[in-house]
Amino acid sequence: MPVWGVVNQKGGVGKTTTAVNLAAGLAASGFKTLLIDADPQGNATTGVGFDKQRPEVTLYEVLVASADDENSTLVYQAIYPVAEGFFILPATLDLAGIEPTLLSAVGKERILAEAIRPIQDDYDWIIIDSPPSLGLLTINILAASDAVLVPMQCEFYALEGLSQLMKTIELVRRRINPSLHVAKVLLTMVDSRNRLSQQVAEEVRKFFGSKVCETVIPRNVRLSEAPGFGEPAISLYPGSKGAMAYLDFVKEVQQTCAVR
Repeated sequence: MPVWGVVNQKGGVGKTTTAVNLAAGLAASGFKTLLIDADPQGNATTGVGFDKQRPEVTLYEVLVASADDENSTLVYQAIYPVAEGFFILPATLDLAGIEPTLLSAVGKERILAEAIRPIQDDYDWIIIDSPPSLGLLTINILAASDAVLVPMQCEFYALEGLSQLMKTIELVRRRINPSLHVAKVLLTMVDSRNRLSQQVAEEVRKFFGSKVCETVIPRNVRLSEAPGFGEPAISLYPGSKGAMAYLDFVKEVQQTCAVR
């Protein structure tokens, strides 16, 4: 059962769009899938149509209980159905206040891993959307994940901070989670007519080699519109270029894991 963290400390790279559509696509393919929203902005939560005002238990309460080594079953109460085979562990703005709790906990880097351990075998896939930072919450995501998916926007600043991200992943692999690795790098917001997009794609492929997905996600207005309707683009606008690209990406992910 793969657990993938969708990670990039740079904002605006299509990270949440990727997490939501990957999770929805895997569920639509028949895999029981859990999407964990670990970003205090809660965009993945609203992006699947879940009302952030509704949940009594969210990731914040689960992490607090885990940090206090209490109520390991609370995670079950924090998981809500989205569609057939598709579930969300939601986040609200409360999650922005979790770092002091994590900092004071014993084993602070593994609180999330401990929190989700009881439910891991219940799902075929777990996808974790991360905040745009490399703080303690993201370290927890890396410690809880088998692999990392890195969405990268094809623009001038795409490679900025990449070395820091890779250094962090390597440190977590060495010190906390030996199985952690970069599974895929996904190029997003690609404009094939733009020479700069082509140059950035070439640089990313030089750096990551075969880890870069063959599928690229084009700039597409439907991908931007879908979150406002609370539905993944692959189900709301299945005929759009962006949605079709994400469906191809889902197939590529499945093939990668089958090979592994």
